[in-house]
Amino acid sequence: MLGTLKNAWRIPDLRKKLTFTLAMFIVFRLGSHIPVPGIDAAQLQELFEGETLFGFMNIIAGGALSMLSIFAMGIMPYINASIIMQLLTVVIPKFEQWSKEGAEGRKKLAQYTRYGTVILAFLQATGMTFGLLRPAMDQHSFAAYMVVIITLTAGTAFLMWLGEQITDKGIGNGISLLIFAGIVSRIPQGLTQLYTLVVEGQLNILVVVLLAVIILGVIMGIVALQEGQRKIPVQYAKKVVGRKMYGGQSTHIPLKVNQAGVIPVIFASSILMFPETIVQFIQHPWAIWIAERIGFGTLPNTILYVILIIFFTYFYTAIQFNPQDMAENMKKYGGFIPGIRPGKPTADYLSRVMDRITLAGSLALAGIVVLPIALQGVIDLNIMFGGTAMIIMVGVALETMKQIESQMLMRHYEGFMKK
Repeated sequence: MLGTLKNAWRIPDLRKKLTFTLAMFIVFRLGSHIPVPGIDAAQLQELFEGETLFGFMNIIAGGALSMLSIFAMGIMPYINASIIMQLLTVVIPKFEQWSKEGAEGRKKLAQYTRYGTVILAFLQATGMTFGLLRPAMDQHSFAAYMVVIITLTAGTAFLMWLGEQITDKGIGNGISLLIFAGIVSRIPQGLTQLYTLVVEGQLNILVVVLLAVIILGVIMGIVALQEGQRKIPVQYAKKVVGRKMYGGQSTHIPLKVNQAGVIPVIFASSILMFPETIVQFIQHPWAIWIAERIGFGTLPNTILYVILIIFFTYFYTAIQFNPQDMAENMKKYGGFIPGIRPGKPTADYLSRVMDRITLAGSLALAGIVVLPIALQGVIDLNIMFGGTAMIIMVGVALETMKQIESQMLMRHYEGFMKK
């Protein structure tokens, strides 16, 4: 990874992209320290120290939520809007048509996603202001509430624009990199707290060593999951065109075990935030009671988390991978899988294989997320979001390195990531 970044820095074009991305990170971190006017953030700190999804939102936002900055809601409204748009693409023919029209169609879908982001951000900001933030408001006039709502909505819209700028002018993966930056920015604070606990004797050094070994093992597991693939052998028949013979070579189709990457974890986490967001609007005892029973870390919540991760893994894989198109392309160019007839039998075979490895990948993904929650009862330390945060960090880092390497290869540079 360091070798790839070092060599990418030597290429003027990539150096410009990396510099632009770092500049956007600085803007993101500076904005995370600009407070929302009219809010006393000190009264809300306890909400982000417990085992709630507000804590996860705070991690994703890089601490902006606990400080009540203009980026307090982070990029979650954009993620929720993306989920809704992808679901609508499946059920609305017009959206499905746009998704198949290439760059122009994707531009239209992106525009609707932006509209949806602003609407969801406004609704979430309204719920937070009248629910979560009400006790900390300096004034309780309509104008004061609207200032907070508009500020939070504008902050999310700006982050969405910032992510798109990183995608267009930076090294790509803009939204994912903003989430990555938010999580990484919390690491120094976490290490400092860990050191303080050890120095004060509240935490045994052996527990810290055990935790480090577990984290290293989880990272290795994430890398293996992200890089794992099933190679399907493909043979191309020989054919004569004029005086030349073409085809006859053997190759393979690499089917990734985790085709969806980190998307299922991000989507599942976003969906599980809905109950707490609804409670902000309702503020009724029975709503609060239900939210506490299915709150983050409870058994029902963990089970639902696993189910959602498996669902979104299959859902996103189905969007990305089309066995019918792949089978038709193979047949068109004279390719076939040994022992499998071209056409529909090939599509059915690819679909069966993809279903099996997707099941294994989704269960492994869910296991990595749930592991820290299970360890919570054994190790007296709040590692509730460790699995989720690590999957996002490692997954985004791997995808970004691959993008950088592919851009280096396009410029006739040999890649430095050894497989």
